[in-house]
Amino acid sequence: MEIKTAIQRRYIYIVLILLAAASFVAFGRTAGNDFINLDDNKYITENNNIQSGFILKSIKWAATAVVVGNWHPLTLFSHMLDWSLFGANASGHHIVSLLLHIGAVIFLFLFLNKTTNNLWPSAFATALFAIHPLRVESVAWAAERKDVLSMFFGMASIYTYSFYAEKNKISKYFLCLILFVFALMSKPMMVTIPFLLMLLDYWPLERWQKALNDPSSNRLSSAGKLILEKIPFILLTILFVIIAFRTHTKGTFITSVFLAPFLTRCANAAVSYATYIEKTFWPTNLVVYYPYDFSPPLGKVLICVIILLLITAAVVYHIRKLPFLFVGWFWYLGTLVPVIGLFQFGTQSMADRYTYLPSIGITVMISWGIALLLSRYNITQKIFLPVGIVIIILLTVLTWRQCGYWKNSITLFSRTLQLTKNNYVAHNHLASALLKKRLFDKVIHHYDEAIRINPIYAHAYYNRGIAYYTFGQKMRALDDFKKASGLIPKSLEYASVYNNIGVIYTDFGQYQPAIDNFNEAIRLDPHCRDALNNRAYVYLKYYHNLSGCNDARKACELGNCKTLEIVHENGLCR
Repeated sequence: MEIKTAIQRRYIYIVLILLAAASFVAFGRTAGNDFINLDDNKYITENNNIQSGFILKSIKWAATAVVVGNWHPLTLFSHMLDWSLFGANASGHHIVSLLLHIGAVIFLFLFLNKTTNNLWPSAFATALFAIHPLRVESVAWAAERKDVLSMFFGMASIYTYSFYAEKNKISKYFLCLILFVFALMSKPMMVTIPFLLMLLDYWPLERWQKALNDPSSNRLSSAGKLILEKIPFILLTILFVIIAFRTHTKGTFITSVFLAPFLTRCANAAVSYATYIEKTFWPTNLVVYYPYDFSPPLGKVLICVIILLLITAAVVYHIRKLPFLFVGWFWYLGTLVPVIGLFQFGTQSMADRYTYLPSIGITVMISWGIALLLSRYNITQKIFLPVGIVIIILLTVLTWRQCGYWKNSITLFSRTLQLTKNNYVAHNHLASALLKKRLFDKVIHHYDEAIRINPIYAHAYYNRGIAYYTFGQKMRALDDFKKASGLIPKSLEYASVYNNIGVIYTDFGQYQPAIDNFNEAIRLDPHCRDALNNRAYVYLKYYHNLSGCNDARKACELGNCKTLEIVHENGLCR
């Protein structure tokens, strides 16, 4: 018995090493990738609070800040730590994300192996999850640190739950609960974990069966206990759902019902569910942004709905004989609910990163389904082993190649435009990347295309205004900034629009309109250091020394000391 246990332990170590090695091979080239201009700037490269490190002010900010419509303090703390260690070197940030992904992979394998006592299906399911090309967006995108960090804590929570389910130790329960809170504070998508725990109680833990079939105890009481122990998890879920909804609403990230009617969102959800499955089995044409289709073909929607209903009916029908199919399928369906589009966050129709947690359900169905076929139809492992190895190698190659498309913003969004139609978001971000290369004609072309496709796309007007200003066409820049200001909600995030309008009026010598726009920028964002600095310059130019010096000092405290340094040289504001 001890020899058998030692051999099993050795196999577990070998599998863990192979899973880590395969992940490094598949995702290792991300270490040579740069940051991209989609959210990386907001989280890292242009975020002064992140770059300030672990000072009291930045810590307070990270604990309360809403960034890109999300409240996730642990994610912000992790970015602060990365910047403290690696600065602007993107390689370090990417390597940390990969290590967190590998940590999540290890916890998943340990959980599956512990609860099923079935090494090779556990290893194969975990490998499919670990190195699939759909994981690239979560691992290779620095701004998606929230994905890998929340998954790390989420899988650790589930693994800890398996120990609690085994012996009902209160210490394990609270550790599981704490890890769940950490996962939620990394990304609110983990609100589905209480639902997962109830599924896992059915298979592989079989706690529901034991509770309902034990003649020596009150079945209703035993079943109620399983629900009762989830109450703290459910309450936390409700709390974080409320927080997530409020922060997304505050950041105007919930798409208007007028823009995306409920029936349209339902149709998109059905198509997305089916498309994610398709891309799981045929992972091609993966892009960073999938444009929203407001008029999906009715036939396509009906086919997707029928497929989903047939699979659901089949797994429910075979729930007792094949419980892994039921659990895997509802793992997939249930964990996608927060991001499937019924409550539309952003303007994308779907996203590869949304499959990070849900895909585990599909890999469980595949792996244990194959194991069942091997045992039922006497298919030898001599056939399955080389086929499995080939599949893993193929996925590794595809993932390695997909990571290459994330090398930089130009590569990423050029690839996206090749594979999608009418993708105004990709045009906008490609133009912003080309602006750094000072390729004026190409920059304006892509901004023009973004505006042609979506005439109310404020970001494109704003960014084209920056391009015009950069190339000296200030009147066109002013016109674009004004158009952007009329299309966007007046919120903190868009204070820079009014600051830029003020800058142009300052250049034209029209100081009162400049002051008015700087005032609006500061009203929207009292910590807008550039607007404070620019208003200080105008005040001081017109001998409002007291107001100018106050603004200059405030701007310098926030990190922009340009005006204060100039006036110090002239003996002012001392």
